[in-house]
Formats: sequence, C-alpha cells, structure tokens
Amino acid sequence: MSTVLLWLRNDLRLHDQPVLHAACRMGAQHLLPVLCLPDIQVRTRWGFARFGPHRRTWLANTIRNLAQGFHELRSQLLILNAPAPVVLPSLAHAVGASTLVCEDIAAPEEQAEVDALRAAGLTVHTVWQSSLLRPDRLPWPVQQLPAVFTPFREAVERAGLQPDAPLPVPDALPKVPPHIPRYYLQEQVPALDALAGPSPSPDARSAVSGLQGGESAALAHLRRYLARGLPHRYLRTRNGLMGLDYSSKWSPWLSTGALSPRQANAELRQFEATHGATQSSYWLWFELLWRDYFRFLHLRHGPHLFRARGLGPVRATPHDDQRFAAWCAGQTGQPLVDAAMRELATTGYLSNRLRQVTASFLVHDLDCDWRAGAAWFEAQLLDYDVYSNQGNWLYIAGRGCDPRGGRRFDPAKQAATYDADGAYRRLWGTQ
Repeated sequence: MSTVLLWLRNDLRLHDQPVLHAACRMGAQHLLPVLCLPDIQVRTRWGFARFGPHRRTWLANTIRNLAQGFHELRSQLLILNAPAPVVLPSLAHAVGASTLVCEDIAAPEEQAEVDALRAAGLTVHTVWQSSLLRPDRLPWPVQQLPAVFTPFREAVERAGLQPDAPLPVPDALPKVPPHIPRYYLQEQVPALDALAGPSPSPDARSAVSGLQGGESAALAHLRRYLARGLPHRYLRTRNGLMGLDYSSKWSPWLSTGALSPRQANAELRQFEATHGATQSSYWLWFELLWRDYFRFLHLRHGPHLFRARGLGPVRATPHDDQRFAAWCAGQTGQPLVDAAMRELATTGYLSNRLRQVTASFLVHDLDCDWRAGAAWFEAQLLDYDVYSNQGNWLYIAGRGCDPRGGRRFDPAKQAATYDADGAYRRLWGTQ
C-alpha cells in the first residue's frame, strides 16, 4: 500500500483525531488529506439555499485553519470543489491509491456517500469518533439504546463510563504523493473563497461576536472559558438569551469537529480537579451526554429519523407556506419568536432556550412541518449538527425520544420567565 487518502468530513481538526491516527497506522508511504467542499448551490425542498452565509463563512475559516495545521506538519490539505463520490475515485486513481479512511457519520446522505465510493471500487475504512463515549462500551448494544434520554444517562453514570483520553497531534505525517495532477490543485483558493462568500456584516448584538471558526480558535476559547471559572456559573446562566458567557459556546466548534468532545471533557475534568466539581460544572458533562445520545439514536434508527413520522406512528404533517415564511422572517406577530428569528438570520446563532421556543411555535402554534423548520435551522446555524438538529426537532414535534409526546412552549410564559424586562425583545426590535 503506497498511498492512502484521508477524507476529512465533520472532523476538521488535528488534535484527538482517531481517523488521522488510523490512517497513519496503515503504514503507507504517502498520505493525502483531502476535503470536499459542499455544493453551495443546492436548495432545499422548501425553496431556500441549504447553506446560509453564516454557516458558509464559519466553515471556510475552519478549513483555512485546518489547511494551515497540515502545512505546519509538512503535509498538505487538498481541497476539492466537487462531491466526494464524483471526485475521490478519480483522484485515487491519479495518485495510485485504492484505500480511503474517513469518519463514520450515521446519517443517510453521509452513509450514501460511503456506499457510492465503495461501489466505485475504493476500499473505505470508516472510524466512529464524533461522540464523547464509544458506542461499543455502552451498557447495552446500541440497538438496545433506551428510547428516552434519562435512562440512558443514568445507566452510563451507574456504570462509571468515561471517554477515552484525547489523542495528541501526531509529530509527523507520511508525505503527500509527489505527483498530484495540477487540475486538482488550481481551483482550491477560488473555491474556498466562493464558499465563504461575502463576510456577513458584524453585529455587536451577536452572542457569538468575535468568534471565528477553526481548531486554533476552538482550543483558545475552551481554555479562556475554563480560565475564567465559567463552568461554576453555567447552570445558573445556561438559559440566558444575550451575550457570550451565558453558555459555553463550544457548539460552533464541536459541530465542525474543530473541537473534540473528548478534549473539551478532559480539560473540564482538569478544571474540576483544580477548582472543584460542582453541580454547575457537572451540567456541561450532562449536555455532552445529550449530544452523545442523539448520535447513538442515529446509530440505532438511521433513516427512520428523517421520515415525517420520525419514530412515531403515521399521522398528518400539516404545513402552510405563508406561515412558514413569516416564521423564517421573524414576522409572526409573536414578539419573542420574532426577536429570536431575527437574531438567527442576522448572526447565525440562537440560544438553546430560544431554539426550543421557536421550534415549538412553528410546529404547535403555526401547524407547520417540523422538517421545514429543521431545514431552516440547518441553513442558518453556524453550529449546525445533523444529529442534534434532527434529534431536537423530532423531540419538540413529539416524533422522537420525548416521553411526553412533544413539547409546546408558551412563548408569552417563556418571555415572562427569561426576558421579564423585555431587554432581549428590544435588542432585536420587537418591543
């Protein structure tokens, strides 16, 4: 085996990178890291672009930082502006590779990509790595995953399960192949610039103002967050609506794989060892377990999570295009919902509390299709993650893992509880 392709997907980092280590262990003379850019022209079935401007800019910055990281290891990230099933077989042939290593992603489109590469004759090795805990170490086979979160969490904690220690960045990588055809190289910078597009105008109101995509920024933010002692106030502030510090803001980097959940947890444990573990710092572990649960839910149910019915019985899924458009634009007439939707469109971010409130309003008050809302969030959120986005929308709609059969949040009550003085609604121009 002279050359192996390392296909980067949602694992855009060098620290704690099991796929990278697996590729290095194969003993190939050459290793070619490669990344395929998403097609930014794709539109959803609901008529809008699948990749909004905030998500595109965040991803482009992440890729640039990753490319710099490979350069510092005397390697090279090859950036291709074509779908993986189309371009990777021809690239493999051009550089004399027959083997490809990549992250395993348990969602239908991502599984179909791997199937297509195998059908094209490539040997594809997939490595599961996006969860905090390993699925093969759970108290039960993943096909027996509890139907709701709480029994899952309780069993994990009773068993004392802990994640693997994060892996270091390799000291060196196998060299890239000496002869990469020029046509694979010449479009890299223009394609990445096209992905980024015009940078959205900065907005001082944004809860993620000043943050930037990429592994370097991820690790710096994690360490600042811990150095400031913020885990000890997380439980008290996590339902906040404004500013940087009410939540950890790890999700934008976790979503692209620029931050490993095992690295975040390991540094959190070091913080607790030095400064003390509290119920508040525990809650960060709790949130990481929720993130894991949605991943394992996809391992168990796969494409069933993408049906209109989700995991429930067949039932009507109403939709109204005009009401949906008003929701997207923040023009429903409900002040808290409209403020939140304006924040989302302006900044690409929204607090967890308001994600629940706006999703509930679309499904339970406007009687619209939950899949349309999930698609809008996918386009807008710079921290979009297929597992958490799908899992949370199903939960709110009562078609996933919610034991109550769905959640309706009264927006007036939510505003009275979490925006009692109206500051958030004033900030986004609805009061």
